[in-house]
This record gives sequence, C-alpha cells and structure tokens, in this order.
Amino acid sequence: MRYRTIGTDPRTRREVSVLALGAMLFGSQTDEETSFAVLDRYVEAGGNFIDTSDNYAFWTDGSQGGHSEHLLGRWRRSRGAGDEIVIATKLGARPLAPGTGYVDNPEGLSAKVIREAAERSRERLGVDRLDLLYAHIEDTTVPLRETVEGFAELVAEGTVGLLGVSNHAVWRVERARALAAAAALPGYEVLQYEHSYLRPRTDVPGDLFPDGSLGAVGPETLSYLRAEPALTLVAYSPLLKGSYVRPDRLPPPYDHPGTPARLAALREVARETGATPNQVVLAWQLGGDLPVVPLVGASSVAQIEESLAAVDLELTPDQRARLDAAH
Repeated sequence: MRYRTIGTDPRTRREVSVLALGAMLFGSQTDEETSFAVLDRYVEAGGNFIDTSDNYAFWTDGSQGGHSEHLLGRWRRSRGAGDEIVIATKLGARPLAPGTGYVDNPEGLSAKVIREAAERSRERLGVDRLDLLYAHIEDTTVPLRETVEGFAELVAEGTVGLLGVSNHAVWRVERARALAAAAALPGYEVLQYEHSYLRPRTDVPGDLFPDGSLGAVGPETLSYLRAEPALTLVAYSPLLKGSYVRPDRLPPPYDHPGTPARLAALREVARETGATPNQVVLAWQLGGDLPVVPLVGASSVAQIEESLAAVDLELTPDQRARLDAAH
C-alpha cells in the first residue's frame, strides 16, 4: 500500500492509503459477515481510509439511514481498531423523516444540524473525533457563513478533524473557503466528487441538480484543483458501479458518442498490461499528474482484492497518453 497526506494543519492532517474503501451498503445490502470480511482484507493490505455517511443506506428500507455507521462502529469495537483507521463521514443529506429523501426533505447544513448530526455520527461510529467530515450536498436555504462557522466550531472543540465537501458547485466551495480564510477558520480541504475514466455529460438536469450535474468532476473542478494543490480529490464511483465489466449498467450520462473511443483505449491498455479494465481505471487515477484518491466499493473480498492490486499497477507514459487522448 502507498499513502498520502490529506490536510495541511499538523493538528488535523492525516496519512491515508491512496485507495479508499466505500462502506455505503455495509450493514444493509451487504450483510455483516461479508462487510467485516471486506474491511478486514482491506486493512490487512494496509488500507486505512474508510468512507461512509449518516444517511447510508436509507433508500434500502425507507428509513433515515445510519446502517453503515452502525456497522463500522461494531466492526471497530470487535477488532479493537483505533486512530490508525481514518473514517470519513458526511452530513446534510439525511432525510428528515422516514419514507422521504435528500431531494425533497434533507436535513441541510444549518449550524444546529451540523452539531446534532455530527454528534449522532460519533455515537454510531464509537469515536471521540470524526477524522473527516463532509458537507454532503448543498443547502441554499442556509447562509454559507452559518455553515462555515458551524463546521469550524466542531473543529475548534476537537470533535472533528478535517473538513470536506461533496456535490457542490465549485463557486460555492471557493466562496465557503474564502469566508473561512477571511475569518481565520478551518475550511474545506477534501473534495469528494464522482470521477472516472469515462467522461459524463454534466448538462443533463436531474432531481438534485436542475441545471445539470454538480456532482461529477468537469473541467472547472479540475482547473480549481490544479490551482489549489493543497486540496485533495476523493473520487466516488470510479468504477461506475461495475459498468466497465457490465456495459449494460452504464449510467445514462456516460452513454454518448465519446464513450466508445475511451472504452477501446481502456481495453487495449488492459490487454497490454494483463490487468482488468477496472484496475487500469484505478491506476490511471492513482498515477496521474493530478493525484486522485479512488473511493471503491466492494460487496465481496474478491472485489476488494481486484481493486487493491491496482495500487501496484504502473502505466507507461505511452499508455497514459493514449488513454488521455481518446475521445
């Protein structure tokens, strides 16, 4: 395993494995025995960066979520895991009531919600401090300053370490960081967005994003990250939920005329390396000039084994150039 530093403040920055493990369906669709086995294998291989959210996975049973955090808490206690494991969680997208969702009825990002939701997450996870806490989705009903100050208070109290943001317009991320900097408060240092080798259309409206997706990495996000090298990009859905193995699962935003050329280049490089297309995608992210931390899910030990092997896969400059040029 290889590692990198996230965060800049010596008091809160952490060394994390370059491959993160997503626990979204642990404790719901993925049963406890399998979830524990995947977690154990990931940690055995040197992985220490686990991702969850307070609303995972509410959609599986019409609840408000919390399944994943509860399971991670049970796993931590049963394994005696301590500060060596970095657990990131998110708040703001938990449904306010069972049977509702984050589009129609989210908790949001008020100072009150931030404090109460963070406390609930710490209790479920069984930790005194959340290593990394994300603002999960935008809340345009609350002044941005209130959100910034709400998160900063928890950092000052020592119950939260690093701050992150997901599924926000880049201009809102920068505005929040500017507000924090002007007030000498901690700001967002980790950005979690959907990012893979295939490029999605981001202009297609959706329930959460009526003007087009703000959750997928595009040119503006990449430009921002290049200008701010202290920030870290964590890429969710890097394997597009199995689409590189099962093309019939390809999400609609990726079904466009540019995709076949990218897939052809990917399969060519996979044949040359003897690796799977999934492993090439992860190696492409891990070894790029803009470092990315892929966040992989796994519903079996075999799946996490495949992803772990990508950490040691080195693409040649020529292979990387061909992958990048395909469009």
